[in-house]
Amino acid sequence: MSERLERIKVIDVMMTDQVSPTFCLAKWHHTTIYLHRGQTHSCYHPKPHDIPVQELKWDPSVLHNTPTKIDERIQMFNGEQCEGCQYCWNVENMGDDHVSDRHQRNASIFKPDRLEEILNNPPDFKVNPEYIEIAFSNECNFKCGYCHPMHSSLYHKEIQKHGPYETVKNHRNDIDWFDVYGEEGNPYIEAWWKWWPEVSKTLNILRITGGEPLLHKSTWGIFEYLVENPRPSIEININTNMGYTPRRMEKLVDVVNRMRENNSIKGFKMFSSMDTWDKRAEYLRTGLDVETWEKNQDIYLRGVKSHITHMVTFNILSVTSFIDFLKKILEWRKTYEDIIPNNLGTDENVRKIRFDTPYLKEPIQYDMHILPKEEFLPYFDKILDFIRENVVEEDRTMFSELEYERFRRVRDYFASEQYPEERIKEGRADFYGWFSEYDKRRKTSFLETFPEMENFWNLCKEEYERQN
Repeated sequence: MSERLERIKVIDVMMTDQVSPTFCLAKWHHTTIYLHRGQTHSCYHPKPHDIPVQELKWDPSVLHNTPTKIDERIQMFNGEQCEGCQYCWNVENMGDDHVSDRHQRNASIFKPDRLEEILNNPPDFKVNPEYIEIAFSNECNFKCGYCHPMHSSLYHKEIQKHGPYETVKNHRNDIDWFDVYGEEGNPYIEAWWKWWPEVSKTLNILRITGGEPLLHKSTWGIFEYLVENPRPSIEININTNMGYTPRRMEKLVDVVNRMRENNSIKGFKMFSSMDTWDKRAEYLRTGLDVETWEKNQDIYLRGVKSHITHMVTFNILSVTSFIDFLKKILEWRKTYEDIIPNNLGTDENVRKIRFDTPYLKEPIQYDMHILPKEEFLPYFDKILDFIRENVVEEDRTMFSELEYERFRRVRDYFASEQYPEERIKEGRADFYGWFSEYDKRRKTSFLETFPEMENFWNLCKEEYERQN
């Protein structure tokens, strides 16, 4: 058993003995808050729930300490399984050798004093979390196809103009069932700024998401606050599409360096999104210009002299051209090897350009599992072979064993997972219906961009016509 897994097991036993077998620290110390929607949850498995706006007037910590979360904390103290946490219960019900997200979160944020605080207070006490993920607005300069108008203002405008995509069954892109607040006059943002001076004193990680956070006034407000009010215990993480003007990136470089020089923060981490490369990436992420994106990456890396992580949402449009992006990764690693210092962590072999490959499951028309395996599995094998051929663990400019294993997980998942036939047919019909309408609205051409997928396109067309 690995040292990490051993720690997880030890802490799980401790939590069970001292609290209950259903206890999860994330319900107290992790939170994701969507200020433009007035919703929150403490991990991604339970659905977000509404924040009671009236209670914020006298207690801004209700942004996190909602009545819903307090009820769930009480359930956990009583050893009950919260309904929204079923994902973890399903994993744990498979046997003692299965580690759930609950186990991993408990281990990652466990501190003796943190547990003592919870045990010495009633379950309904208000706590300041150690990790906050915050979205101030849905303002965004992209409208990525697999996104949602709730998270992209441009996407929202498209639906206002053309209406929802009526050609699909499985992607809810209508806008009449939710409200989106702007930054001005937003009661949830007003509550945030009341809470922020207090919660920032004990916060460990603040992750800013969007929309595109570098278009949000409040994001820059956070940076300027920290320049004037140092919080050396806080690590700032930011998710960005890097699709804005280079001048805006230069502005970011300036403020990050000011925060560093003032010892205002513990650290700053950049996470960017890219799912493939060149014209295929631009088709997938409407608004993207790869030349501008690459220029912004260069400005950041040369200016801040820190690593960057590219988060790949591996999906059906990544499959045929992902090697092109991997080649760029290797090219960038060689370019910036001598520019970025080595003291970025305890590991001397840390990669300066990082990437991860989580895979997308929804909406179904972007799910790789609707592809015919016999035709498309060779693409996965070629990708895996390319990574394998370029693995040199001790060389930071090459791939690591971990990166190989992460993509092998994606390949094996594609090879082994088999959806029911009806779900596959429905997904293929949605694929054709979606991208046919997508091309009309966005003046693009799927077949010109992905000519290698023509057979699959025709297969999906036949299924769409059969169902409609």
